Amino acid sequence: MNTKAHNDDQALSQLRADFTGHRIWRSTRWDGRLGGWVATLHDPAAGVDPTVFADTATELREALVRERGRAAATHLRRP
Repeated sequence: MNTKAHNDDQALSQLRADFTGHRIWRSTRWDGRLGGWVATLHDPAAGVDPTVFADTATELREALVRERGRAAATHLRRP
């Protein structure tokens, strides 16, 4: 098995387990290869932006951690 593909599959599974308020997937490039990392918000308590894009799994994880914090701050401010 291709090591990069295996690592990407593991990263995708871990992101999905860690950020259940988002639907996390990989985009497909014009040439059919896997592209960027994408998270679509399904639970407003998990984020603010409806869709988050990143070039790598690590960058997506960092963005989703920020989203989680933004959502928590937003919910704290509501009356």
